[in-house]
Amino acid sequence: MDEPQEQHRRRASVEVLRAEAADELAVLVQERLRGGEDPWDFMEDLPTVDELVVFMLRAEHIEADGGLRPTAARNQRLLRLIAHEYPELTRAVWRLVGQENTHRRWDAVVRVVGQ
Repeated sequence: MDEPQEQHRRRASVEVLRAEAADELAVLVQERLRGGEDPWDFMEDLPTVDELVVFMLRAEHIEADGGLRPTAARNQRLLRLIAHEYPELTRAVWRLVGQENTHRRWDAVVRVVGQ
């Protein structure tokens, strides 16, 4: 493996990644609550902790590839690679495989722009 990819690769444990994702989710909830949104309206739209970890790992792979948004086929390969590298995340990966527009679907700005 060449050096730039080595630097990109996270060597953190799933527990550390989950803790980071849980913190991020807490921030998302706080932002939406402060924006006056009703939690009954948005809580189901938020990803699970493991889904957010998968999104974070996917984003790292995309960044390492020059930031190019992956094709549907490449996205599926990335998700399968994440499941292979982090077996504990396999259930979350399989929930996301085949879904379209998984990019920040919980973000109100992205939802409005994308609709």
